[in-house]
Amino acid sequence: MKVAVPREIEQGERRVALVPDTAKMLVAAGLEVGVEAGAGAAAFISDDLYQKAGATVAGRAGSLLRDADAVLKVQAPRESEISLLKKGAVLISFLQPATQGDIVRSLASHGITAFSLELLPRISRAQSMDALSSQASAAGYKAVLMAADRLGKLFPMMMTAAGTVAPTRVLVMGAGVAGLQAIATARRLGAVVSAYDVRPAVKEEVQSLGGTFIELPLETQEGEGGYAREQSEEFLRKQRELIGEHIARSDVLITTAAVPGRRAPLLVTADMVRGMRPGSVIVDLASDTGGNVELTQAGKDVEVSGVTIIGTRNVPSTMPLTTSQLFARNVANLLLHLVKNGVIALDLQDEITKGACVTYGGEVVNERAKQVLSAA
Repeated sequence: MKVAVPREIEQGERRVALVPDTAKMLVAAGLEVGVEAGAGAAAFISDDLYQKAGATVAGRAGSLLRDADAVLKVQAPRESEISLLKKGAVLISFLQPATQGDIVRSLASHGITAFSLELLPRISRAQSMDALSSQASAAGYKAVLMAADRLGKLFPMMMTAAGTVAPTRVLVMGAGVAGLQAIATARRLGAVVSAYDVRPAVKEEVQSLGGTFIELPLETQEGEGGYAREQSEEFLRKQRELIGEHIARSDVLITTAAVPGRRAPLLVTADMVRGMRPGSVIVDLASDTGGNVELTQAGKDVEVSGVTIIGTRNVPSTMPLTTSQLFARNVANLLLHLVKNGVIALDLQDEITKGACVTYGGEVVNERAKQVLSAA
């Protein structure tokens, strides 16, 4: 069975879907691994390291993709890549059905069996395959560093001969994996941290990291697998009214709220941004899926009334070595879950396989993906 790892061609993507350690795992499992030359260069991984791990390095992606039984990628493939794949080949990557509908339909029409990492079920058996969580954790960490770099003040309280410096006040909206990592990182830097989430169940986790949990008089919005469910516009309107005063008191606001496979919920209006003190910083980690902040511009930093809004896309890619190592282990574990005796053997009754599979047998088979595509 041949596994192909092409170089990522999406602009700004520096991660790679397989690193030498995980290539060695697949080779040990009896799989033939091929990597496009330079695939790991942006993540500081040389071709020699892949060869030492037992992988073959190919000069071009074309022949690699045409012969592949399984293709591992970070970002969704482009049409030029899909057209090279043979019918029945397996693809594992982030697919983002909510924003990549044409790609999903093309994968189905070409007979590709595609697995979307965003749709992996949140169950204990799938934790080692959960790329969404591993990448979100890195993003939460980096978000705090980005904010600290742009903020015009220190994070910790400091008592000096020239006077006492008040600590930075950080508010994190969304206490999932990214949010919790942001809370922990901001606390390590000495900030006073508060957090809000529509799921009251995360209160203890926030407090265990030294943060203060903001409780609003709203109904719980707990969804499947520990994720927040998609909220109604009426709920979001009430939420924005109640959270506004907390945002106004904050020096740094980090928004992380996301519903897998759907557009990010709008949490912060333009008026709320203008209500913050000049010099404040917002980092919107949901910029790739529409943003949690009304004024966010994906891929850009903008300033409104003295408030800087950072809309950096694909934050995990700014730390490509670590995030590639994490992602590669997630992807390798999922692939090996699908392999029996050295060949792909899909069990579509298995919760992991069924949950993450988006296209199979020429059709879109995932119910969540179907709903998103039909609404587009």
